[in-house]
Amino acid sequence: MVSRPWRREGLADLGPRLDASRLCRLADALDEGPAVHGFGEDQRWTLARVSDLIARMFHTRYTLRGTGYLLHRMGWSVQVPRHRAVERDEAAIATWWREVWPAGKRYRRSATPGSASRTRPVRRCAHRRPAPGADPGGSRVG
Repeated sequence: MVSRPWRREGLADLGPRLDASRLCRLADALDEGPAVHGFGEDQRWTLARVSDLIARMFHTRYTLRGTGYLLHRMGWSVQVPRHRAVERDEAAIATWWREVWPAGKRYRRSATPGSASRTRPVRRCAHRRPAPGADPGGSRVG
């Protein structure tokens, strides 16, 4: 009977499914963009699209989490595109941030000195209340 490596050495010892040359081919394919690989007009790589591309190119499947780990090892990071209106006026926005925003900004009121609670400030009396069930006279036994 032929002994398989995953039986002899365990699953962790099989190594990566994509070697260095395949990772270079994948990086080149990702640099070409999604439209070149038939993913429509949207120019964003999603984990599902990258996983499908890996399956098409190398006939091996990765889970979405595994694809994310692979991309991270390759130096890719999560990118979230900014959706901005075409009519956006940067000068008006900068003016608003500089002039209007500080006027409407409320500053937090500091707590009463010596108190962490805003609802019950520190009591300023010299005598402490006895604990519940304690002898109010403070007499000692003995």
